Amino acid sequence: MARPVKRQKCFGPRRGVTLIEMLIVVAIAGAMAMVALPAFSNGLDNLRLSQASDSTAAFINGALNRAERRQQVMEITVSTVDNQMTLRSADGAFSRQLRFPEGVRLDAVLPKSPGDTLAARHILLFPGAAAPRFGVQLANRRGSLRIVTLDPITGVPKIGRPENP
Repeated sequence: MARPVKRQKCFGPRRGVTLIEMLIVVAIAGAMAMVALPAFSNGLDNLRLSQASDSTAAFINGALNRAERRQQVMEITVSTVDNQMTLRSADGAFSRQLRFPEGVRLDAVLPKSPGDTLAARHILLFPGAAAPRFGVQLANRRGSLRIVTLDPITGVPKIGRPENP
């Protein structure tokens, strides 16, 4: 004799997530992302600006070291239009570029000269001589500024923030 087959109830308790519950969870996660995104992107912009400032200081320091160690005149070209700095030796045998990342722009070369145009500025580094006093102002999309200056007394690049007038 055949045994009767057990049938499961179709409308009994079920496990799982309904579509409505899933939509509510996705909406809450989206709202949390919308609240956190501006703070996250601001942090990324500041990180890029900080890294660009560090790279600029290292670039200037490398130029000074090369001038002293190789006993060569070095030229730093700062171009706000091209958003880059270039280091060249006087004989043209050595050349290096520093391009700034997206979101960071080369804002100004300091000190500003009278009738300052957008033309590239050229700074010469002579071996055995005092380092020239100059600085580079960097800015990000949100308007945060950093200034990398070369101290002529110590010959060390310093990173700082501009003073508010």
